[in-house]
Amino acid sequence: MNNVLSRKPPGSFWAISILALLWNGIGCFQYFALTTATDEQLATMFSAAERTIFQSTPAWVTGAFAIAVFGGLIGALALLARKAWARILFILSLIAVVVQHSWTFVFSGYLDIMPATAAIGPVLVVIVGIFEIWYAGNAVKRGWLR
Repeated sequence: MNNVLSRKPPGSFWAISILALLWNGIGCFQYFALTTATDEQLATMFSAAERTIFQSTPAWVTGAFAIAVFGGLIGALALLARKAWARILFILSLIAVVVQHSWTFVFSGYLDIMPATAAIGPVLVVIVGIFEIWYAGNAVKRGWLR
C-alpha cells in the first residue's frame, strides 16, 4: 500500500509542472513574436545593430530555437501527463538552447554590441532547462512518471 501511495505526486509536482508549462509557453510566444515580426515591428523592438544580427540569423539557429521552445512545451505537457519521456524532451530542448545561444553569443557578435547583462536571460533559460531535466529525472525515480 505504501508503494502505491508513494507514486502519487505531491501538490508541489503539479505546481512545478504548471510553472514549467507557463515558462515554456512564454518561450513559444517569443518564438512566434520574433519569427513573424515585420521589419517595422523589429525596428520598434531592436536597435539597428541588433536587427542586423537578428536578420542574419541562419535558419539552423531559428530551427534550434523552435526545437528548444516546442520541445520544452511538449516536455511540460508530458510532465503534466506524468510521462517519463518528459525528461528526454527537456534534454532535447536544452541541447537546442545551447546550440541557439552558442551562435548568438559566440559567433554573431551580439555581445560586442550589448552589455554583459544581456546574457542574464539566456543564462536563466539554461538554468531552468537544467532544473527541468533534473526534476523530471527525480520524478521518474520517485515513481511519479510512467
